[in-house]
Amino acid sequence: MDAQGRGRAGDNVDPADQWVLNPSTGKYELRLDAAPEPAAPDPAPRRSRRAPAAPQSDTDTRELPTQRNRRGAAASPDDAPRPGGRAAARKAARAGTAAASGRRKPKPKKSGKKKALLWTSGVLGFVVLAGGGGVFFLYQQLNGNIAKVDVGIENDAVSDGPVNILIIGTDARSGKGNEGYGDTGSVGHADTTILMHVSKDRTNATALSIPRDVITSIPPCPTKQKDGSTKTIPGESNVRFNTSLGQEGRDPGCTWRTVEKLTGLKVNHFMMADFNAVKQLSEAVNGVEVCAAKDINDPKSHLKLKAGRHIVKGEQALAFVRTRHTIGFGSDLSRIELQQQFLSSMIRKIKSDAFSSPSKLYDISQAATKALTVDTGIGSAKKLVELGNDLKQVDIDKITFATVPVLDNPQDAATVILDKSKAEPLFKMVQADHMLAKKGKGKRKKKAPVKKAPPELVRVDVTNGGGPLGAAQETVDWLQNTKAAKLSTNAGNAPAKLATTRLEYAPNQADQAATLADWLGLPKRALKESTADAGDRVPMKLTLGKDFTAPGTPIEAPTETPDGVQNVNADDKSICAK
Repeated sequence: MDAQGRGRAGDNVDPADQWVLNPSTGKYELRLDAAPEPAAPDPAPRRSRRAPAAPQSDTDTRELPTQRNRRGAAASPDDAPRPGGRAAARKAARAGTAAASGRRKPKPKKSGKKKALLWTSGVLGFVVLAGGGGVFFLYQQLNGNIAKVDVGIENDAVSDGPVNILIIGTDARSGKGNEGYGDTGSVGHADTTILMHVSKDRTNATALSIPRDVITSIPPCPTKQKDGSTKTIPGESNVRFNTSLGQEGRDPGCTWRTVEKLTGLKVNHFMMADFNAVKQLSEAVNGVEVCAAKDINDPKSHLKLKAGRHIVKGEQALAFVRTRHTIGFGSDLSRIELQQQFLSSMIRKIKSDAFSSPSKLYDISQAATKALTVDTGIGSAKKLVELGNDLKQVDIDKITFATVPVLDNPQDAATVILDKSKAEPLFKMVQADHMLAKKGKGKRKKKAPVKKAPPELVRVDVTNGGGPLGAAQETVDWLQNTKAAKLSTNAGNAPAKLATTRLEYAPNQADQAATLADWLGLPKRALKESTADAGDRVPMKLTLGKDFTAPGTPIEAPTETPDGVQNVNADDKSICAK
C-alpha cells in the first residue's frame, strides 16, 4: 500500500484503476498489475463542498422515575473496466503532476476507535446485506479503518444456520464530525437498535427495530476493561432498553445479551457506527430518495422538505433519519418508520448503482469501514467480505422491516411496554425463518373456513404435562379473564410428561377445538380427534407439553405477519412520511 492506502507502494496507483472487467464472468476483478494509461491533463480540479452546521439533538436519554437519583445521576433533557477518456486523463494528470513536483498527497487521518459510537449505524449492516462482498475491497487500509470491541463472544464470520446481526447506535456526541448534536455529556445509549435476521436458506431477511423506550430487563454482562480484566455489570429489571448500552459502563455485549433475552434469537454479530455513517454513505451513493406526504419543518433536526420526493445526502440525510416532531405522532416510533424508509431506499440504491464503477465501490467501502465498529468475529475486511458474500443472496423484495410492537406504559407516560400478544408471535415467526411478506405476496396455503364456537361454549380441562410451573392455572386464568371462556378448569398435573402440547376433543366439539386452537396458536399436529361424540357437559382435554411457554404465545410460529405489527417491504417505493 502507498501512503494513502489507495494503491501500490510508490506507484501512485488509484485502486479504481486496478479493478478490471473480466468479460468471461461479467464482474470486476482486482488486478494488482493494472495501472492507469497515460493521458493529457485536465485543468479542471474537483471542488469539495462543506456540510452545513450540524443539527441539535432531541434524543431522550432520561432515566426512569424509579432510577433517578439512585446513583446520583442527573436526568438528561428530552430530547469495472479500466478507465479511459477524460476520467483516466484526470487521474493520470493528477498522478503525473504530483510526481513531477516531488509533492505527495497529504496522508488522510485514520478513523479513531471511538469509545462511544453512534446511533445511525443502521446503514452499515444493510451495506453488507445490499452490496455483499463487493462493497469491501481487500485492501489493508480498510482493515485499519475498522474498530473492534471484544464482548466475550466470538462467532465465525459465516455460519450454516440463520444469521442475526445486531445494529446498534447511540446518542453519544464524540468524534470529529459529530459535534453540535446536543447532549454533549451523554455516555451513549442504545437509541437506535435493529436486529437483522437472515434466514438459514438465505431466501429472506427481517429487520426488527426495537424501540428505545421499551421497558425490559437487562441481564448481568461481562465487560472488558482497559487493563485487560473483565468486570461483570449487574443486571437490572424494569428499565429502558436504551440503558443496555453506556449506562453503568455497559458495552455492546450488554445490548447483545439484552436483545437475546427479549427476542429469543441468538445474536451472531454486532455493528455500530457514528453520525458520519449516514452523511458519508449518502454522499458516496450520490443521495438517497425519500418521500414526504406533507411539508416537513422540524426546528429540532433542522429538516425542511416540501411534500413530495427528494434526494437527500449529507447533513440533510442525517436530519431526515433524526426528525420526528412534525411527522406521525411526533414519537420515536414515528422516527423509526422514517429510518426504515431511508434504509430501504439506500438498499435499493446500492443494489442498483453501487457496482456501476470501481470508484463508487471504493467510496462506499471507505465510508462504511471508517464508521464501522464490530465484534471480533468480523473484525477485518476479509471477514466482512465473507459475511457479505454469504448474505448478498437475499433479494430486495424478500427484505422486510418491522417494529417490535409496544403499548403505552400505564405506569410512566414517557415509556412503552412490550405488546406480548403481538410481539411473541412475531418473534416466533422470525425464529422459524418465516418471511414477513405483505399479505398476498409469497406462496401461502389457502385455509378452508372453519366454524368456531363462541367463547362461552368452550369447555376444557387444562393439565400441565411439561409446561412451566403453574402453567395450567395461568392458562385457565387467561382463558377466563382474557377470552371469556368461563367453562375452563384447572385439572392439575398430567399423569405423564409430553414433549408437545395436545388438545383432545370429540367430533361434536370440533367448533370448540377450532376456537381454542386459534387462541393458543396450536399446530394441526396438536389436535387429536376421537371417534365418538362426547356428552354435552364433557370437556375437551388440553395437556400443556414442554413446548408450551405461556398462554397467548403460539405453540407454532405463524406464517403470516400478526395483525397490528408495523412492517414495510424494502422494495416498496410508494412509502411516504406522513
